[in-house]
Amino acid sequence: MRRSPRYRFDARIEVSVFREGLTATCWGRTSELGEDGIGATLSGELQAGEVVSLEFPIPIPPHVMKVRAVVRYSDGLHCGLEFLVMTGEQRRMLHQVCVVLANAS
Repeated sequence: MRRSPRYRFDARIEVSVFREGLTATCWGRTSELGEDGIGATLSGELQAGEVVSLEFPIPIPPHVMKVRAVVRYSDGLHCGLEFLVMTGEQRRMLHQVCVVLANAS
C-alpha cells in the first residue's frame, strides 16, 4: 500500500546510477508521480536497492526536479523509485505538482 496517491504523469526523465566506479545514465518516460516516488520506463535496467539521481521536468517553477531516489522494484525496463532525502523546498514543490496533477484528472 502506498503512503501517498500517485497521479498520471508523462515526462522525459534522466536517471544516473554509480556502478563499478562509473556513472551510467539512461533516459525514459515517467508514468506516475506521487509525493514520495515516481514510476518510469527506462532505456536501461536498474536493480532494486540501487540509489540513483533523477532529473525530470515539472509544471511549476523552477520547471525541473533534481532528486535522489532508491529503486524499490524493477520489472524489466519499468521501475518504481522512492525519493530519498529532500529539502523542504523540494517537498513543497512535489506537493504543488501533485495538486496540479490531481486537478488535471
